[in-house]
Amino acid sequence: MKFYPLQFQPILKDRIWGGTKLKDYLNKPISSEITGESWEISTVENDVSVIANGVFEGKSLNELINEFPEQVLGTNVYKKFGKQFPLLFKYLDARQDLSIQVHPNDELAAKRHNSFGKTEMWYVMQADENARLIVGFKENSSQKEYIENLENKTLIDILDTKKVKKGDVYFLETGTVHAIGAGTVIAEIQQTSDITYRLYDFDRVDANGNTRDLHVDLALDAINYDVVDAEKSYSKVENEANAIVDCPYFTTNFIPLDGSLEVVNDENSFLVYMCVEGSFELKHNDVTYSYKTGDTVLIPAKISEFEIHGKASMLEIYIS
Repeated sequence: MKFYPLQFQPILKDRIWGGTKLKDYLNKPISSEITGESWEISTVENDVSVIANGVFEGKSLNELINEFPEQVLGTNVYKKFGKQFPLLFKYLDARQDLSIQVHPNDELAAKRHNSFGKTEMWYVMQADENARLIVGFKENSSQKEYIENLENKTLIDILDTKKVKKGDVYFLETGTVHAIGAGTVIAEIQQTSDITYRLYDFDRVDANGNTRDLHVDLALDAINYDVVDAEKSYSKVENEANAIVDCPYFTTNFIPLDGSLEVVNDENSFLVYMCVEGSFELKHNDVTYSYKTGDTVLIPAKISEFEIHGKASMLEIYIS
């Protein structure tokens, strides 16, 4: 079987806080005014990605992995996770602030939800003037202080707010209280999990006048009340893979491509490329594939050598 770079039909999610930038900036086929997320590669239950190109078109990612687990996932990934695809890739458009939330760690998520935890990272693709993120507490806090501020609707006062610009990266370990602020487009890489504990939603109501559920009690022992250092600095050497995040769940590199780059993969892990700016071409087995801003491509582990060329900013993701 000859494997090739895989693209998927985007899974589009309307959100109370969403907008139209996923169409305007990333060319996603959205038709609503409140599209908040494009799930690019997912095996979350009931949201499994479907292949959009080549001979596997129409197959789900799970079907392909079941048929060719090591060839798709890689030797080491298959040993560690079996036939589970362990990551979820998204683009998000925050027209309004997202809720303040937290994600449980692997232990809590397995115990309560039979799920992975949700370690994640954000790459800021676009930010309006004065756009901000909330990441952790301003000072070391406590469960008592947190509850008091939550009850008094002053939680925002004890949380750390960060002004952001294009290219900023934040790595959010489980337990970090956080919120994506209005006016940002984010590329998000995370464990395969849809477990979120919503702490505060600014008392918003939906079109029917209903507030969204909060998960205050569940969150209490999931929260890290200490100050976190989540912002990541990284090099931007052209035509090289510059390390941003290297954690047990994923490794992410930044590639400022201006020319060409030969890639050799040891077949231990799949590779994913998210094109966050510009365009590039990938050549494999004398076939050339073209990608642009907002495209996400999965390179099965069995593809051990290929070349990329163009002028683009890219995120390269794999599992060490």
